[in-house]
Amino acid sequence: MRVHFMVLFGAVLVSSPALAQTTPVPTTGQAAVVGLVQKAVVRALNFDRGELERLRGARNDFTPEGWREFMKHLDGWLDDKGAPTFSSSFVASGDPTIVSQSEGVLHVTIPGTLRHSQNGSSTTYRVVVDVRAGGTPMKIEHLKQTMGPP
Repeated sequence: MRVHFMVLFGAVLVSSPALAQTTPVPTTGQAAVVGLVQKAVVRALNFDRGELERLRGARNDFTPEGWREFMKHLDGWLDDKGAPTFSSSFVASGDPTIVSQSEGVLHVTIPGTLRHSQNGSSTTYRVVVDVRAGGTPMKIEHLKQTMGPP
């Protein structure tokens, strides 16, 4: 049954439209901010099965609404204590791209590889992580993974 998660997750990713990448990171200051956002994304998407504290450790990188949205995507894949029932590993495979920046909100895409493992099975996806962050300090307001280009 849990293997169906891999198939379901893949189907959700395949059905999402690819994100357009428009503007490379132009300045050192912006690069530093984007780097902080990228580190927060890596913290959120890297956790091991049964490690509740590691998953919760990423919570401070999110706004309350952003965390609720992120955790909603894990519905059905958490045990009764809230720990993940699978392992997840994200590795960026290219530079982040700024899609937009306005009114204190930074919209970035990050290409990479996402690997999910459960009960001896694993699946690896090429993904693009779409993330919006804002505030001081920067907090993730939205994080979504979609299938990336081949």
